[in-house]
Amino acid sequence: MLKSFFPWFGLDIGGTLVKLVYFEPKDITAEEEEEEVESLKSIRKYLTSNVAYGSTGIRDVHLELKDLTLCGRKGNLHFIRFPTHDMPAFIQMGRDKNFSSLHTVFCATGGGAYKFEQDFLTIGDLHLCKLDELDCLIKGILYIDSVGFNGRSQCYYFKNPADSEKCQKIPFDLKNPYPLLLVNIGSGVSILAVYSKDNYKRVTGTSLGGGTFFGLCCLLTGCTTFEEALEMASRGDSTKVDKLVRDIYGGDYERFGLPGWAVASSFGNMVSKEKREAVRKEDLARATLITITNNIGSIARMCALNENINQVVFVGNFLRVNTIAMRLLAYALDYWSKGQLKALFSEHEGYFGAVGALLELLKIP
Repeated sequence: MLKSFFPWFGLDIGGTLVKLVYFEPKDITAEEEEEEVESLKSIRKYLTSNVAYGSTGIRDVHLELKDLTLCGRKGNLHFIRFPTHDMPAFIQMGRDKNFSSLHTVFCATGGGAYKFEQDFLTIGDLHLCKLDELDCLIKGILYIDSVGFNGRSQCYYFKNPADSEKCQKIPFDLKNPYPLLLVNIGSGVSILAVYSKDNYKRVTGTSLGGGTFFGLCCLLTGCTTFEEALEMASRGDSTKVDKLVRDIYGGDYERFGLPGWAVASSFGNMVSKEKREAVRKEDLARATLITITNNIGSIARMCALNENINQVVFVGNFLRVNTIAMRLLAYALDYWSKGQLKALFSEHEGYFGAVGALLELLKIP
C-alpha cells in the first residue's frame, strides 16, 4: 500500500519566488493503483501532465531528476516555481483538490513558511512543518550533488568566462566539498561558510540581491518580468552608464593594479544630463545587473579570504537563465584573486531549499 503521507512535497517560500519539488512514484503496483484515492490521482496527474500552471506557474522540465530512489520508492523528482504573490491561489488549489483529506504534512522553508502558515491552516486546513532555510539549503545541495543530474555532473564552472567565443561550461566534481563558501542569491543574499554537513555558519549577507536587480529594472526600464529585465540587459552597454577607471585616469591606475576597464563608480556617468539623455533602457538594465553582480562578487571574495576558503559555490534563482551574471562572477573571482578562487555553479541553482524540505518530510515517521 502507498505510504499514507503521499504526496511528497518540499516547499521553499521565498520573498519573490515559491519553489516546489514533487516526488512522483513510478513503481506503483496494480493493487496500489486500485487503492489510491481519487484526490491523490488527481494531484499526480495535474502536476506531471502540465508544464504551466495558471499564467505564472512553471515546471522546469529540463531539471527533472529521473529514476531516483527515496525511502525505498522509485520515481521522478519534479521542480516547479511560481511567484510568491500567487501563494493564495496555490493554497486555494490545495483546498480544491482536497489536500487536507490525504492527511499529508507540508514541510516548508523560507520566510513564507512563517508568513503564510495561518493561511494554509484557515483556507486549506493544512498544517505546515516549518524548517530552517539554511539547514534545508545545505541538505538539498549535498543530496542533489550526491545523486548527480541524470548521469551528468550537477556542478560546473566557466572556462574563459570573459571571452564570448571561447567561453565553455565545464563539469566539476565536488567530491571534496569542504570547506565551501556558499553564496545564496535570492531576493537578498546570504553567505555561508560550510566546513562539514553539520558544521556551517552564516558569515554575512547583503540586501542587494536578485530582488534589487529586478526592482530597479522595473523602475528604470518599465519591464514587468525577470526574464524581460535579463533580455534587456543582454542588449545593453553598461559603460554608457558606469564611470570606469579609464574615465577618471585616462587608462589604468597602475600603482594599485586597477585596469582601465574596471568600474570606478556604478551609474557614475548618470550625473551628466547629456549622458542621461543619450542612455537607453537596455544600458540601464545592463548596468543594474553588473552593479548588483559586482557587489555580490566583491563581498564573496572578501568572505572567502577571511575564511581561508577557495571553493565558492553560487546558487539561488537570481542565476536562473542569467549567464551574464554567472560569467561575470566567474571572471571577477578569478581575476581579483589572481587565480586562487574558483566560482562554481549548480544546475538546480534555486531549488535546494525545497529539496532539503522534502528530505526532512521523509524523516517523519
